[in-house]
Amino acid sequence: MEVPLLDLKGQYQTIKNEVSGVLTDLFESQQFILGAPVAALEEKITTYCGTDFAVGVSSGTDALLISLMAEGVGPGDLVITTPYTFFATAGAIARVGAIPVFADIDPVTFNLSPESVKEVIAAMDVSRKERLKALIPVHLYGQCADMDGLLGIAATCKLSVIEDAAQAIGAAHKGRRAGAMGDFGCFSFFPSKNLGAFGDGGMVTARDRERYDRLMILRVHGGHPKYYHHVIGGNFRLDAIQAAVVDIKLKYLDEWTERRQKNAGIYRRLFADGGLTEAVTLPEEIEERHIYNQFVIRVSAESRDALRGHLSDAGVGTEIYYPVPLHLQKCFEYLGYRRGEFPEAERAALETIALPIYPELTEDQLEYVVEKIKLFFTYR
Repeated sequence: MEVPLLDLKGQYQTIKNEVSGVLTDLFESQQFILGAPVAALEEKITTYCGTDFAVGVSSGTDALLISLMAEGVGPGDLVITTPYTFFATAGAIARVGAIPVFADIDPVTFNLSPESVKEVIAAMDVSRKERLKALIPVHLYGQCADMDGLLGIAATCKLSVIEDAAQAIGAAHKGRRAGAMGDFGCFSFFPSKNLGAFGDGGMVTARDRERYDRLMILRVHGGHPKYYHHVIGGNFRLDAIQAAVVDIKLKYLDEWTERRQKNAGIYRRLFADGGLTEAVTLPEEIEERHIYNQFVIRVSAESRDALRGHLSDAGVGTEIYYPVPLHLQKCFEYLGYRRGEFPEAERAALETIALPIYPELTEDQLEYVVEKIKLFFTYR
């Protein structure tokens, strides 16, 4: 049996006719940049996320970048974030000339730890504290970070909060949706996300009109009105094709999320029935709405790579998110971090492995995955 990590072909078959009709109309119009499809999606995202404003942008990475630019974060400023995330989070900070400052993660949720953030800030001298401008929590794998704790720190230190919700549209923390708690919320529509386009795309939600207006100007090279530039922006526009595809998929997102959650429940039952709960640590639902963009388990560091190879041989797709924490990436050597400074992030990088969780999985496929994992540990 083959169980790929992700198979978007099944999802496409359910929306194929709808997509074809919408795209045909769009091709006939020959209007591909911004326009009505983008504006319609922006309005629907504000409703879905519980925000007042949303701006369609070219990717999740550019969502982070334009948010930092809109907040005036620049050379020499300090921005706190997690070392255990996709590269774009810290990469965007560096691209505006600011300096990433890392804090460790919670070992259960893999999200930025408020306690670690407090420790990092407490260790700063006065001059560094004065340069501290923003905080970027990441809602990793589809579960929100502890936003009460992080927002409290941000309020005390007068920091802007940019939520990296690239993996978490629809996730919630105490009744508030991802992207609706900070000053900005950044989403990715990369095809592999739980809400994916047919290419790159992203969205930024904003807390207030002033930030929204800045985003809208920066999205089109800083021109307002057209060809008059008081600030330098970029080409951060979401194209109409991607907006139209995401708009169609958004109608099905809650249904797909329920299937992901159901699959997570089946995994839990199968792992328990298979007597694997000591060898395998399953993800915990700490926040109220985990949307399972990924289903990430922990095994011992000694077993992880061998297990992945065993599953690959059995036709089961897996991935490691993420094998090298950002503070140990070669491009960030200049920051001066050393191995051992963020032990939870480093341990997660050695012990985690993502299993298939997409909505179209059958129970037979889930059983097959767990059977192969049980076989591995039986003869280990």
